[in-house]
Amino acid sequence: MADSTQFILLRVLLALTAGAIAPLALAPFDYWYLSAISVALLFFTLQGCTPKASGWLGWCYGLGFFGVGISWVFVSIHEHGNAPTLLAGSLTGLFVAAMAILMVIQCWLYRRLFYNVLGFIALWLLFEWLRSWLLTGFPWLYLGYALLDTPLAQYAPFGGVWLLSLYVVLSGTLLITIIKRWQHPLQAFAMIAIIIIPWFAAEKGKIPTDLTREQGDEVSVMMVQANIPQQLKWQRSELDGIMQKYVDLSQDSGKVDLLIWPETAIPTFYRNASTMLSPLMEYLQQNNTGMISGIPSVYPDPTKPRNIGYHNSLSVFAGGSGSYHKQRLVPFGEYVPLEQQLRGLIDFFNLPMSNFSLGPENQPPLEVNGLKIAPYICYEIAYPELVRQSSLTSDLLLTVSNDTWFGHSIAPAQHLQIARMRALETGRWLIRSTNNGISALISPRGEITSTIPQFEQAVLIGNVKRMEGLTPYQQYGVKPLQVAVVVMLFFALITRPRANRRRTYQTS
Repeated sequence: MADSTQFILLRVLLALTAGAIAPLALAPFDYWYLSAISVALLFFTLQGCTPKASGWLGWCYGLGFFGVGISWVFVSIHEHGNAPTLLAGSLTGLFVAAMAILMVIQCWLYRRLFYNVLGFIALWLLFEWLRSWLLTGFPWLYLGYALLDTPLAQYAPFGGVWLLSLYVVLSGTLLITIIKRWQHPLQAFAMIAIIIIPWFAAEKGKIPTDLTREQGDEVSVMMVQANIPQQLKWQRSELDGIMQKYVDLSQDSGKVDLLIWPETAIPTFYRNASTMLSPLMEYLQQNNTGMISGIPSVYPDPTKPRNIGYHNSLSVFAGGSGSYHKQRLVPFGEYVPLEQQLRGLIDFFNLPMSNFSLGPENQPPLEVNGLKIAPYICYEIAYPELVRQSSLTSDLLLTVSNDTWFGHSIAPAQHLQIARMRALETGRWLIRSTNNGISALISPRGEITSTIPQFEQAVLIGNVKRMEGLTPYQQYGVKPLQVAVVVMLFFALITRPRANRRRTYQTS
């Protein structure tokens, strides 16, 4: 009995460890090989387990995976929501535990219905896709991001981050299968070839990389990173000083084609800031400089108090007209689920501007001085399909954010890595403007060409280019991968071994 208990504890510890090392494959750590090792350890741990035991081990993996990967949630709740350490830790733990339930279902299904390599791989991809939309979605920590700075990144324009996730999960499961089949040299060699050939082809330049093309002259861009502390941003007494800081930092903007201020850079409605902005707008118009800034906007809504609703928006202030309203809101940061029950309980449920409404779907690109710009606010850039759809009619991509919420945590580096993947998937230049970093210009190959470090007040001036043409991922999106998952699940179901031939272990 003691040996059995030790064996169970060993599996639990292995599952927790496997989950905890996976985020280390992503930014800012970038130990990319740990992504496949994490998958391999989980796949090994689940072997011989009952569906119930697999579900519990999946939960342990999820606790490690999300506990490390989204630990920055604690910073938002504690530092900016003014929650005591114990309460902030409890709420973060609750969120992590809830996210880990998806791994419970994934691992339970694997051992209950499929219990072979194809089933494991297909379910992993299925649940990564589910996380992109289920309950508004939380498309974070996709394993494919780990390959962004490897030769395998060249496959992203063909199938997006999910295609890279497929390679990671395939590699991890095959590593274990190769060890098990080592006495069958032909099978082992074939599996080794499956892992090596895609890498070799990318390394030798056999993958097409000119899927989109530059068009026209360079576009000069200025981004203002004002580094406004979050605790000051929404105080009325600080408004004039904040606006003046942005105006002062934009003094040389007449020398560029496009001026960008980040998410809610203007922390009030336009009518309250118009007087201070008027001289800058005239200056920009005289120099044919376009300007886009984050700003809250108002719209009539009879279902809201005072019949007024609010959007987190991006607006064109010079060089054109029009606005974009955020379509994917951050729970508790921009809206409060169960608002009537939670408002007022603690400061975290009553953050400034946490009553935004969703913007409409399928909004057109912003047009500024002849440029068609696909806009995204904050973590919208993490939604592969949202970005893909709006990029179809765009010349370049723009994402603005206020990563001040995450302090010195790993979130801003993860956020930048995600933005780089979107540029690579769509073959478009991407402008990333933030309040306190990490602001950057990103090439169509996902490479950072210029950047401003975090926690610095600075201005970035650089060049981007219009791009034309579509990548295969832009044209077909996630559909080919969905078809592949269905096919894999079908063959996994009909080729699964008989359950009564497998030894099983219980965790209770």
